[in-house]
Amino acid sequence: MTRMGLARRGFLLSTAGVGAGVVLAGCTSNEKPADAGQQAQGGGQQADTEPGKPVTIGFSAPAADHGWMAAMTINARETAEQYSDVTLEATEGTNDVNQQIAQVETLISNGVDALVILPFDGKSLTQVGRQAMDAGIPVVNVDRMFDTPLAYRTWIGGDNYRMGVNAANYIAEELKRRDISDPVIGEVAGMDNLPLTQERSQGFADALAAHGLEVGHRVAAEFTPESGERQTANLLQSAQNLDALWNHDDDQGIGVVAAIDSSGRDDFFMVGGAGSRNMMDLIKADSGPVKATVLYSPSMASSAISLARLLGQSKGMSDLTEHEIPAEITTYSAVVTKDNVDSYLDVGFDS
Repeated sequence: MTRMGLARRGFLLSTAGVGAGVVLAGCTSNEKPADAGQQAQGGGQQADTEPGKPVTIGFSAPAADHGWMAAMTINARETAEQYSDVTLEATEGTNDVNQQIAQVETLISNGVDALVILPFDGKSLTQVGRQAMDAGIPVVNVDRMFDTPLAYRTWIGGDNYRMGVNAANYIAEELKRRDISDPVIGEVAGMDNLPLTQERSQGFADALAAHGLEVGHRVAAEFTPESGERQTANLLQSAQNLDALWNHDDDQGIGVVAAIDSSGRDDFFMVGGAGSRNMMDLIKADSGPVKATVLYSPSMASSAISLARLLGQSKGMSDLTEHEIPAEITTYSAVVTKDNVDSYLDVGFDS
């Protein structure tokens, strides 16, 4: 498993999937997708927002035990409801790998037309993904990647490394704007044993190094408010001087902010990660330490449903010259600040 878990409506994708945004636009709103039935330049196919062949999509994800994961399921369900030609068969979220495998096997037996799977553990769910593909059911693998492309038709997920890069670049620019030399930078990571945390921290360190900077104080939490508060309190005790802080995850960020408030410290600014509505509200208010957050938006689940619909109907995306859905789409980790926060409120999720 090399990636785990977007951007604004219109989904800012990486270069490989840049055309997907227009076709999938509006997936997180309450509006019916707009008719984009114009011929795309470069020989692309017609956009396919008008009702087509009825498609039954199976959906499986872990338990909605924190804000980001809950939003993934909510976005998937709401997007499916926007299409009159889509029937969604969603399983109950579970963090039991064996139960999730059994649920996906049931969806395969039910003969769904396409599957959207956010695995609790990509390695463990790889075989059942291959089982679906071997049965002729296209699989959209979301965020936590299977061990082999044989287990999925299309992967869509976030860019953990670039999250760290973009957080570091924002911090470096803000420190320069504040004319702070030789700054002390802190980092509240997620669980260190997870590849996603390692990738985020590596991107952060690499980009800081490019600016001649480095992390001075680092702690690892567990993606929960409780652990975020506890570990941030420890960091603040050891860092008597601090100029900037990056927190990997906005769910644990609730605790991070609580620890900062309890400390009475106001000598540094903070950047979050993922894009919760809670953090966006703090950014918009601009009255505390939170000045930005780097997106890892659960609206990727909305895109996954739209992709599964197109795959089930054997259609491509009109804004790409290729006739087929791309094999991989990486969402972009945009930085949300007070200057652009209004453009991203629609994808903010409740922590």
